[in-house]
Amino acid sequence: MARWAPGASDRLQQAAMELFAEDGYEATTVAGIAGRAGVTERTFFRHFADKREVLFAGEEQLQAVFVNAVTDAPADAPVSGLLIAALDAGGEALRCGRGRDFARVRNGIIVANEQLRERELLKLAKLSHAVTGALVARGVPDMTASLAGELVTLVFRTAFARWIAPGETRDLLELQREGLAAISDLTCAGTA
Repeated sequence: MARWAPGASDRLQQAAMELFAEDGYEATTVAGIAGRAGVTERTFFRHFADKREVLFAGEEQLQAVFVNAVTDAPADAPVSGLLIAALDAGGEALRCGRGRDFARVRNGIIVANEQLRERELLKLAKLSHAVTGALVARGVPDMTASLAGELVTLVFRTAFARWIAPGETRDLLELQREGLAAISDLTCAGTA
């Protein structure tokens, strides 16, 4: 087995996804993943802390995309513009990454395991916290920033679930904008 073969991380992720889908998450071992990827277990642990983290690789990068969109927006952008910028950037990164089919398989694996569902919720909570922090750093009041951070996560999560649904063909960005419009309709209906 190769020790320093290029692309080991990608091969490990691919092997893990295949084995999780074939044998189930619980039955899949690090040794099995490493073997299928053609690397040693030691190489696996250079890239991932455990088999669970294979499913969550890239979490920090995706979070950074959302945060950078808020940080890099024009100084005079309203909070609503910051939310749209964050969602557009995050949605674009996700759909252009491994794509919808990968996301569907990954989600199926996560939904089938309680510990993985908890880890996914933790990822979303971290995203909300990071967006909230970026908004506060821009001078958005704490309560508004907190609500906006939660809103970004809610819209993203809802649009993502719709995007990976069987038979769905619409773009993730379109689904996110639709979610924002629905929230706007809800809040406007409450003031009428």
